[in-house]
Amino acid sequence: MIADILSSPLMMRSLLVAVLVGLAAPVVGSYLVQRGMALMGDGIGHVALTGVALGWLTGTWLHGQPERFAVPGALIIAVLGALIIEWVRSSGITSGDTALAILFYGGIACGVLLISLAGGTTANLNYYLFGSVTTVTGHDVWYTVALTVVILAVGIGLRGPLFSVTNDEDFARASGLPVRAFNILIAVTAALTVAVSMRVVGILLVSAMMIVPVATAQLVCSSLAHTQRLAMGLGCGAALVGLVITRYVSASPGAMIAVILIAGYAAVAMISTLVRRNHRRVHERV
Repeated sequence: MIADILSSPLMMRSLLVAVLVGLAAPVVGSYLVQRGMALMGDGIGHVALTGVALGWLTGTWLHGQPERFAVPGALIIAVLGALIIEWVRSSGITSGDTALAILFYGGIACGVLLISLAGGTTANLNYYLFGSVTTVTGHDVWYTVALTVVILAVGIGLRGPLFSVTNDEDFARASGLPVRAFNILIAVTAALTVAVSMRVVGILLVSAMMIVPVATAQLVCSSLAHTQRLAMGLGCGAALVGLVITRYVSASPGAMIAVILIAGYAAVAMISTLVRRNHRRVHERV
């Protein structure tokens, strides 16, 4: 089985992209969880769907190759959507949940409408909605590597100030940190993560890759650094296992990865609960 995987260039590209996504997504997700905006990835993902459709429409008009512009379109619109979410959140125009809900509905509606104008169907969006890592090209690998390097450089290199901003904005501002700039940086990095993860788990499941490994790691870790390390390991492990399983079982890679992550969270939550109960009983006896 291993020889079969290693002998396939397509599978090797898919595994590399899966590992990169497993590393990058939980790093950004840790800050979204810390801020209490775990659904931001979903909001950006739905906006990215409009970008996919815009790219598809542009490619159809210019070169007759709609797929070529789908991912760049998603990246550009995802960044714009992230900036809008951050602006709405920080300006207090409406609550963060309301802003995300509006983007949810608007992103899906515009995406379906634009793909229809481009002469496509909703079936053309399935690869981006649910992931299609088996269609990864060499070009996809290179831009995934580049975006992952940027995401890790920001998420790990600026861990201290980013944690301060997401944990307590007032304290961070009093400490002299450029809070607004860091908030924008987090939003843009989240958008880059959505663009990176789109090929592996799809737009609709991207939040699972960003949030669930972090939630699992938080059950057993007490610091942000340890949480990020464990979450990255869990993300990579789930991506690799899910991809290998779907190599031999007819199933969506994105859905399989999400199910593995959720099952892992449930298992760790159950075990940690039992451990805490046992410790409590021991202390009560003493």
